[in-house]
Amino acid sequence: MREYLLTLCITAAVTYLLTGPVRKFAIVAGAMPEIRARDVHREPTPRLGGIAMFFGLCAGLLVAAHLANLSAVFETSNEPRALLSGAALIWLIGVLDDKFEIDALIKLGGQMIAAGVMVMQGLTILWLPIPGFGNVALTQWQGTLLTVALVVITINAVNFVDGLDGLAAGMVCIASAAFFLYAYRVWVSYGIEAAAPATLFAAILMGMCLGFLPHNMHPARIFMGDSGSMLIGLVLAAGAISITGQVDPDALKLFAGSEKEAVHQTVPVYIPLLLPLTIIAIPAADLILAIVRRTWRGQSPFAADRGHLHHRLLEIGHSHSRAVLIMYFWSALIAFGALAYSVNSASMWIVLGVVGLSAIGLVLLLLPRFRPRVPVWAQHLVPPRYRRRGAAEPAGDPLPQAPEPATEEPRTPVTVGARTVNGATALSARTHVSDRSKAGTSR
Repeated sequence: MREYLLTLCITAAVTYLLTGPVRKFAIVAGAMPEIRARDVHREPTPRLGGIAMFFGLCAGLLVAAHLANLSAVFETSNEPRALLSGAALIWLIGVLDDKFEIDALIKLGGQMIAAGVMVMQGLTILWLPIPGFGNVALTQWQGTLLTVALVVITINAVNFVDGLDGLAAGMVCIASAAFFLYAYRVWVSYGIEAAAPATLFAAILMGMCLGFLPHNMHPARIFMGDSGSMLIGLVLAAGAISITGQVDPDALKLFAGSEKEAVHQTVPVYIPLLLPLTIIAIPAADLILAIVRRTWRGQSPFAADRGHLHHRLLEIGHSHSRAVLIMYFWSALIAFGALAYSVNSASMWIVLGVVGLSAIGLVLLLLPRFRPRVPVWAQHLVPPRYRRRGAAEPAGDPLPQAPEPATEEPRTPVTVGARTVNGATALSARTHVSDRSKAGTSR
């Protein structure tokens, strides 16, 4: 565990320290597109945050290869090298897209090629635990197609959810934390060495997200872009492929019976990892809904719009930060609920706890729609949005009020790569900077 924590910390530190220089490079390189109709942010923000995340991945793998215990993972398995090869290819495609906006079909082809590169080096699904049938071995073509499909689905699901500041990095970090706990339990508790690569991938993925989040929280100073979202999606898929399709469920010996019974007993363990729909349930649901919505309208499934889940949270009335926290809550509930169920599926308290937390999540989700009837005497105790209109007005005709003068200055665009850009590349002059200078402050 100490070596995993060291790898995580090194990955997070490298990612955090490189994100600042990468932001300056993105501004100079012009990787800062104009505001689009579907965007939520109001100021042009540089992309290419995936560059720092990729070098964090490389640093984590390099450190792990020289540690006493984790070095055995590189000696007995080729999966870390397969991950690095696929990650380098998908990262390069993402960098080109962040700069030049390449076609969606080209990106899809690149994702399939990256998955194929990993398959060629041994990172593929060999068998599947099917309830009622036992351990089903897959042919080479079946394993390749299923692996490529899983990688493409996971990459696009994470890419689709990357719409708010800190949303994708935070949700993937939560999912990778639950994944790490499960993989570490399989490796240490049951002594299955085949689960070691997946445990390492999850630790490195957590470090990549934790190192990037301080720069990406609202208001974000840099976006990860497709170079980052596709990268973390591929790493998440690689861990799921490693432990789902290469760890024999009968080796867990949770049930002293036939292989079919062993697989049936371990269903709560493998359901969260089979086509990791519960680990990335929210991004996958957003992906499916987006495809159905766009196809129903006669649009291309790759056409961008403002119908994602995070956009709907903003339309309901949630603030930017609250919408992100709500998505965090549901992601953690699904990931850790599945993890707890895999540990002890017979406990009714786990089911009741998940149901109770789900009810709390629904209340928080619909809170902006809730308008309580506040008595007149308590009007001054609640926020203005809950007060009755006209309740505090005196009787009689109201006096005419002069319209308030407009104080907002017109926005003037700032050219990309300007040296005067500060923070998240303002569209207008930042008045608080000049006020501080007039006040004589040192900041």
